Amino acid sequence: MSRINSNVQSLIAQRVLQQNQRSLSVSLERLSTGLRISRGADDPAGLIASENLRSEIKSTTQAVSNANRADQVVNIAEGGLQEVSSLLTELQGLITSSSSSAGISDAERRANQLQVDSILQTIDRISGATSFQGVKLLNGSFDFRTSNVASGVADYRVNAAKYSGGSLHTDILVTGSAQQGGFYLSFGTASIDTAANSQFTIEVGGTLGTRQLTFSSSTTLTNIAAAINSFASVTGTQAKASGTGIKLFTTEFGSAQYASIKVVRAAGIASAGQEGIYDLNASNTNIPDTTVRSTFANAKNTLTDKGQDLQATINGIIATSNGKSVRINTDFLDVETTLTTSQAQTLGAVGSQHAFTITGGGADFQLSGQVNIAGRVSIGIQNVNTSMLGSNSSGYLNSLVAGQGNNLVDGNAEQAQQIVNKAIEQVSSLRGRLGAFQSNTVGSTIRSLSVSVENTTAAESAIRDADFAAETAGLTRSQILVNASTNVLGLANQAPQSVLQLLG
Repeated sequence: MSRINSNVQSLIAQRVLQQNQRSLSVSLERLSTGLRISRGADDPAGLIASENLRSEIKSTTQAVSNANRADQVVNIAEGGLQEVSSLLTELQGLITSSSSSAGISDAERRANQLQVDSILQTIDRISGATSFQGVKLLNGSFDFRTSNVASGVADYRVNAAKYSGGSLHTDILVTGSAQQGGFYLSFGTASIDTAANSQFTIEVGGTLGTRQLTFSSSTTLTNIAAAINSFASVTGTQAKASGTGIKLFTTEFGSAQYASIKVVRAAGIASAGQEGIYDLNASNTNIPDTTVRSTFANAKNTLTDKGQDLQATINGIIATSNGKSVRINTDFLDVETTLTTSQAQTLGAVGSQHAFTITGGGADFQLSGQVNIAGRVSIGIQNVNTSMLGSNSSGYLNSLVAGQGNNLVDGNAEQAQQIVNKAIEQVSSLRGRLGAFQSNTVGSTIRSLSVSVENTTAAESAIRDADFAAETAGLTRSQILVNASTNVLGLANQAPQSVLQLLG
């Protein structure tokens, strides 16, 4: 059959040539761009998946950048704290030097006080000058703000807090009271009554050491307590005359504290009545137990009684404790609190509503690609000004300034050293927390997010990038097919000319 109006073979060849040209064009585009998917028509589902992965890669990469920035901020803060720590160590030497009253002149002591004043001024200057891009790091700008602190809270420190909304209530529930270790020595009278030509000798001890004390007949209980208290800073144990006996107890609270008593010589003190050594009541250490633990004559071996740590929960989490202090350290809240003595021995909630409320502050770092509370890390950097280093009980560092109560010229050197010790403890603790934040939180975040970026990029590449080996093979195939289709189209266009032979 020979027709010339409709060249079906030519139409077929044209269609196939167009298909091969499109295939060749796709191969050329993929090889020139390096992408398998350039538009939605190439792979709609693949485009959606790859765009989501690209977004995730971008946010995760920025989170790595945020972590590196956080590391830089902490490095600057650590540099300032390191210098403050060195200055506090220098203060210790000056206090010890000035305390040797027989080996130092007044002029030297005044010269030491000038150094102390200079050191304290330098600490204040470091506190106000250490900054990152103009933001002060050690002056309390990154400390947490609180309000409505209950009267039962003696001291507190918010190290980290993450919360949604404008504030976070901190609720403390005391479930077990803090106690001091100790005994009650019952003599039955207001003064001791020893046998003739005999003296009453006891050995009082505690966590700091022991001292042996000897008393003669008719020595009042008040004087015995005073003698024991004169060595309280050496033994860690103090005494108080109470009724017809003496309450012997540790200077501090907690299971790490203990009081010990040993009767070296009973001196014939009667034991027919209520005389003897009693444990303190477990629920109320202000009164003794009703059962005698040992008579004086039988207390030749050392008797020991330990204190008890406070037991409490903070926001429903069981807290670790030390004496009257409790702390929790979770991903969302890291807070440590010291309660007053009366509050630490009262079971129940601290405060009529809350112990205190966190209203803001802290240094927040976004260390995750997902912007939410779980991906945010918050850390508190306390003020290291001299008016803030120390505690309510011991005093603050600025009390060492000339003219203040703990100066080196005519102040309380023992108290000054306690304040400096507390300041060193606080600065060291802050440096430790910042170091742990750098090493564990920031360091691990950078490592894990970097791996995540690698794996996510690989997944996105597998979906969107062109496989050059496959595409070059496809290009060669398309080139051959285009050439073949072109030749076939030429042959198909020549076929109708054979009809002319019929008209010959």
